[in-house]
Amino acid sequence: MNKAIFFDRDGTLNVDLGYLCDFEKFKWIEGAVEAVKFCNDNGYLAIVVTNQSGVARGYYTETEVIAFHNKMNEELAKSGAHIDDFFYCPHHPDGVVEKYSIVCDCRKPKSGMLEEACRKYDIDKNKSLMIGDMPRDVECAENAGIRGILFKEGNLLNVLKGALTQL
Repeated sequence: MNKAIFFDRDGTLNVDLGYLCDFEKFKWIEGAVEAVKFCNDNGYLAIVVTNQSGVARGYYTETEVIAFHNKMNEELAKSGAHIDDFFYCPHHPDGVVEKYSIVCDCRKPKSGMLEEACRKYDIDKNKSLMIGDMPRDVECAENAGIRGILFKEGNLLNVLKGALTQL
């Protein structure tokens, strides 16, 4: 079985600017690149799990979300790091794009994205954790049987290392 560090995206890996899909405005959180590289170098899958209701709200498309994630990996590659996979929820029940305006099992705090990742990568939940900046991220992790860490400020690598000492 594999072990993984699940990261929320906006507010955890990058500065949360609200409905971010323009990579020109993207800015890494302090220690985020190093945290991803630490995962890569220490046998952890680095997996992003993110709500992207901007799709349902009509602010951007799924194609744009995927392109954004590809740009993140291009930036990480400059430091010898990478995200192994990105799971995102494009849904929101109050959305304006009918196809995505639903109640789903993947929108955090529900655990659908984590469960899908765990099945896809044969992940040992007891040796994995999730870091996010919102209580719904921690709740999502707990709903999936994974330890959740609330990240509010500081260096993400330091927070990650501290959390791993408690696994």
